[in-house]
Amino acid sequence: MFWTLFIIVIVLVGIAFLGLGISTFFSKKKKFPDIHIGRNKAMRERGISCALTTDYKERMNYKPIQKQDPNN
Repeated sequence: MFWTLFIIVIVLVGIAFLGLGISTFFSKKKKFPDIHIGRNKAMRERGISCALTTDYKERMNYKPIQKQDPNN
């Protein structure tokens, strides 16, 4: 019983992957979407950048907190 269900699930998942990828694989007009945040046009329009760029910007704008002398 377990193996029958397992094989049915594997076949259904395989059909789902094939169905999702068929238009991308066999169409000459479509390309895979660029999922890297730094090169993705929609992410740039929203002002979202990758973690490395955000870290770099934060480090450039870093201003250390100066400790105040308690005796003053």
